Amino acid sequence: MDDSRLKKLEAKIGYTFQDFSLLKQAMMHSSYTNEKHLPKYQCNERLEFLGDAVLELVSSEYLFLDSPRTPEGELTRARASMVCEPSLALCARDIGLGEYLLLGKGEETTGGRMRDSVTSDAMEALIGAVYLDGGLTNAKEFIHRFVFTDLEDKKLFYDSKTILQEIIQAKKTGTITYRLAGEEGPDHNKSFCVEVLIGGECFGQGRGRSKKAAEQQAAYEAILRLRKQG
Repeated sequence: MDDSRLKKLEAKIGYTFQDFSLLKQAMMHSSYTNEKHLPKYQCNERLEFLGDAVLELVSSEYLFLDSPRTPEGELTRARASMVCEPSLALCARDIGLGEYLLLGKGEETTGGRMRDSVTSDAMEALIGAVYLDGGLTNAKEFIHRFVFTDLEDKKLFYDSKTILQEIIQAKKTGTITYRLAGEEGPDHNKSFCVEVLIGGECFGQGRGRSKKAAEQQAAYEAILRLRKQG
């Protein structure tokens, strides 16, 4: 990937690296370094390790100050949901991070640019790179801007199956079942379509690269429909 592509990513996130090699490393997946016979330490896993710690600190401080009366157990659960893989993958999707990744051909052909595990790791690596390049203040600004946005919507999405279950139990309107409606693509790059039924009626449909992801999407659509109905 030429530097001009990564310059577009800099413009998108509103941060210019003093050490541009850190941004390159943050986008370098292990499949790429393996394919190019580069040293293992040049991939983004070390930056991901650092970014994970920075994100945990910043999210802990955010929750501590934002919820002064919330007990430790609830803070821990809230932090876990904020920084979990699906949440970070949503954040990565918001800035189109997948398109800037350096991937090996195998990872590329099996849909790595869209895979939550790959993009969420890259998001943490990017946080680590910003921290090393610009210090905690810049890393915190990045996290607040790109991770702590639309927290309620993100919580609703990645907890959608649980939230839907609670809504239906409270309303006592029937049981929830998830039905596989179809699947497309080769084994290494499948896409699943799932419907969620409440009392036998379809309330939402979701698509995803796993059945679980498709179920989450379907549950999310069902919640939105139920809210509209009041």
